[in-house]
Amino acid sequence: MQDCFFLSNWPVFYEDNHLLALYKPAGLLVQADRTKDVSLLELARAWLKERYAKPGRVFLGLVHRLDRPVAGVLLFARTSKAAGTLSERTCSSRFYCKNPR
Repeated sequence: MQDCFFLSNWPVFYEDNHLLALYKPAGLLVQADRTKDVSLLELARAWLKERYAKPGRVFLGLVHRLDRPVAGVLLFARTSKAAGTLSERTCSSRFYCKNPR
């Protein structure tokens, strides 16, 4: 599990105590669904648990999603405070950044 995020096509773009930015390849779920296929959220939690030898459950907040066929970068919150802040900023920017016509 440890090496899965160190492949050249699956890098960790950013990591600190509050945030984790990962590449999501096309075809991989962001979060679990009824198919029971593995998801990036599950892989990332397992990776953090192993990397930092964390006991118990690892918190990782999902702030946004990408559809399964889409590749891109996902930003996860590593703390509940970061999750709240990112959710607020994401929601407020949706209303602030309107497309003027």
